[in-house]
Amino acid sequence: MSAAAPAKAQDFLVELGTEELPPLALPELERAFAAGIDKGLADAGLAHGGLKSFASPRRLAVLVRELSAQQPDQQIRRRGPPLNAAFDAAGQPTRAALAFAESVGVAVEALGRVREGKGEFLFHEGSRAGAPTPTLLPAIVQASLEALPIPKRMRWGAGEAEFVRPVHWLVMLFGSAVVPARILDTEAGKTTRGHRFHAPAPLPLIAPADYAASLRERGRVLADFGERRERIRSQVLARAQTLGGRAVIDEALLDEVTALVEWPVAVEGRFEDRFLQLPREVLVSTLQEHQRYFAVEDANGALTPWFITVSNIESREPVRVREGNERVVRPRLSDAAFFYEQDRKRPLEDFAAGLDTVTFQTRLGSVGDKVRRTAQLAARLAGPVGADPVQVARAAQLAKCDLQSAMVGEFPELQGIMGAYYAAADGEPAEVASALREHYQPRGAGDALPQTRCGITVALADKLDTLAGIFAIGQKPTGTKDPYGLRRAAIGCLRIILEQRLDLDLRPYIVAALDAQPVENPAAAGELLGFMMERLRAWYLGEGQQRDDGTVSFTTEMFDAVLAAQPSAPFDFDARLRALAAFQQRPEAASLAAANKRIANILRKSTGDAPAVVEPAALVAPAEQALHAAVAALADEVASAVAARDYDGALARLASLRPPIDAFFEQVMVNDPDARLRTNRLALVAQIRKLFGGVADLSRLPG
Repeated sequence: MSAAAPAKAQDFLVELGTEELPPLALPELERAFAAGIDKGLADAGLAHGGLKSFASPRRLAVLVRELSAQQPDQQIRRRGPPLNAAFDAAGQPTRAALAFAESVGVAVEALGRVREGKGEFLFHEGSRAGAPTPTLLPAIVQASLEALPIPKRMRWGAGEAEFVRPVHWLVMLFGSAVVPARILDTEAGKTTRGHRFHAPAPLPLIAPADYAASLRERGRVLADFGERRERIRSQVLARAQTLGGRAVIDEALLDEVTALVEWPVAVEGRFEDRFLQLPREVLVSTLQEHQRYFAVEDANGALTPWFITVSNIESREPVRVREGNERVVRPRLSDAAFFYEQDRKRPLEDFAAGLDTVTFQTRLGSVGDKVRRTAQLAARLAGPVGADPVQVARAAQLAKCDLQSAMVGEFPELQGIMGAYYAAADGEPAEVASALREHYQPRGAGDALPQTRCGITVALADKLDTLAGIFAIGQKPTGTKDPYGLRRAAIGCLRIILEQRLDLDLRPYIVAALDAQPVENPAAAGELLGFMMERLRAWYLGEGQQRDDGTVSFTTEMFDAVLAAQPSAPFDFDARLRALAAFQQRPEAASLAAANKRIANILRKSTGDAPAVVEPAALVAPAEQALHAAVAALADEVASAVAARDYDGALARLASLRPPIDAFFEQVMVNDPDARLRTNRLALVAQIRKLFGGVADLSRLPG
């Protein structure tokens, strides 16, 4: 009789239907759910074809194509309890032995023995038939849902299930068959639900592959997040074109709107022309941040009185939808106009007194205190940055004033922006007004940097004061918690210094910022500098990996090699790192790295410190005499190159030491029995290590 044919692979669909999911979290929930399913299948050894995820406001789903119907046989290699615990004094198996035997599916007598270290243990090696895939899927889905990045889960009804939102239905189909499961207090079935208003009736699914098409055609739901996103983009762009303008598409807003609708329909609206007198950012913020509308601008980039909203319903009366949105946005814009008019009744500097009534941090004083500290530090930075000290002082004084304005009180995202508008209206110098906007930059990854010298100076001072203050009170970031945005502030400082090519040593400014704080913490300077160096590492190995010409690549080993030299000026660090990257391409690099590793090991194992000076009379071997002569000939040139930050030149000269170093280690024993020879040779290798260490610690490099 021939063996039974293996079961045919089938498509698998899981869909979790919920109440409206948090829009900002939806893309990450979709990604994490799909990743969890993929990992679970891989861990179970279940082969499959493509994997496609879906997400809309009321659902998360994953479709797996051609999923194997049977888990392959499992190879088992397990160590059990030690023999002295597996059998009693009479040689009878204990509960530990019986439990182990039961767990691997054999009798105690069939178990083997294995010796590991000083003990002998029960051991089992064999195979176990793979389980049918449908029996494994519920646990895989359950584990994926439990692993979702949900900071706070909720309960609903009388059950014990917890999820980010109440669950209303669950689809689990393997081929055309329902996978029996109960997850989150919900029985699995084959019925999904369409649009809440257009197709509220239950929607049976025939096969997993029909999922997206069934929802689109019968349920009026575009389940594919990417497809829905592009549908919204094209509708908004087309609608703006019919209005004679072009839509202002903010990608974050596009993501959020996509997460809010299942069947997008773009609808235009209009507001009164008088509101166009407001600053552009006020209008855009009102439309985008508060109403989730897309602004429309003309061919010259000026805003028009049109906006576009995306409805989640295809109304039979779109004019009513338009009128409703116009009614909603009108009072928001009226409020903004009122706040703007009230703020303009007094000069910006008049708001400064109110900053003393606002707490920055309990132990660090008020926002007014922070402004005074920032101004003091900015005065020190102005000269090295190349800024006008008078303008810097004025900008630092005004930098936070708009926090007391009515407009920023209602629209916090406009801090700095409104200050710049109000300062310009007051007749402040253009660079001062720009600095009020720029000192918050960069606000996040990829954001623009301040461009004016005044803005650069105040931005650095403000960020360094925040970093110093929070480190002084011992609240540096831990894990994923960073309530004061210190990682962002540190990266901002580093990006400004590096990308604006500022030759600033961080150490004295960190010390100055800490000295100005009302809290003393002697350890904070070292901790803060170390924190910034670690942020520098993250930047170089991440977004800063390819800067300038896009061809330079850095490694952790290269970064550590430079870090060991303890440079505290980011621009100097950059020069060393780039020189080291170029040096790595030289044929001598691997050999010299290996030699430096050997030297580091020798010096680490030697007792006491190596002498600072080599005694020429004690050099007896030709190889050590040649190496000493080569080092002496190069020492001044290398030191001069390092002092001039010509690290490429320093490393090029040091590369010439490869032949005498190789010969030295081939022909000379450093740890000679003769104490005088040994001590002198230790002094020689210490000289070499110091010479190379002026640039970087090459012993950290692979070699």
